[in-house]
Amino acid sequence: MNVRIRLFAGLHDLVGQREVTLELTEGATVVELQEELGRQYPAVVPFLPTLVCAIGDEFVPTEQALRDGDDISLIPPVSGGSEADSFLVTTEPLAPDRLVATVRQDESGAVALFYGVARNNSEGRRVHALEYEAHGSLAEKKLREVGQEVRDRWPVTGVGIFHRTGRLAIGETSLLVAVSAAHRREAFEACHFAVDRIKEIVPIWKKEIWEDGEGEWVAGHPVAPPEPAQADRRNRR
Repeated sequence: MNVRIRLFAGLHDLVGQREVTLELTEGATVVELQEELGRQYPAVVPFLPTLVCAIGDEFVPTEQALRDGDDISLIPPVSGGSEADSFLVTTEPLAPDRLVATVRQDESGAVALFYGVARNNSEGRRVHALEYEAHGSLAEKKLREVGQEVRDRWPVTGVGIFHRTGRLAIGETSLLVAVSAAHRREAFEACHFAVDRIKEIVPIWKKEIWEDGEGEWVAGHPVAPPEPAQADRRNRR
């Protein structure tokens, strides 16, 4: 059987292309897919233990059996009015007023707004620009999950997240997180949590472009694969 694999961030730099097609034995698992990828592209072998596999917009465990024609994404560690409008991954400049308008309610006594901004240095090295890459549909889904986690933990009146992709000049905004609540403490705490959580689970990657034109993908957090029970549900569909 044949499966198509989409590669992101440092992975496509190592392989030299953004998509590859692998021929596997019928019923091969994610582990066997990774092993075959390593055989054909030895440069990725050191990174295989850190990767998580997604099929469509769902993470799947390493024991997941694959099917002919599966469209697979290999996810390296990661570095909105209506609900749909509140969680957005876009190449366009981010609009804070628009985001605030989606989360503010008449009962909101406080709105906390976080800006993530491209800075000109990292670990003592001058940075000329940043480049962000995302698995778009999956990233937006995970942003919504972060929003739900915030709602489950705090009595907020609104939450929204915008994330920029593409090349950003120094001083441009890469991330906006807005949280509204009746009181400022809940708004501050929930906003802080959301920013940290985004860096843990959302498949967005950052590359630092240095003054000499060279660059490097920033190391991120390994993504935890789902439990096997989630894969069982997929097999029953």
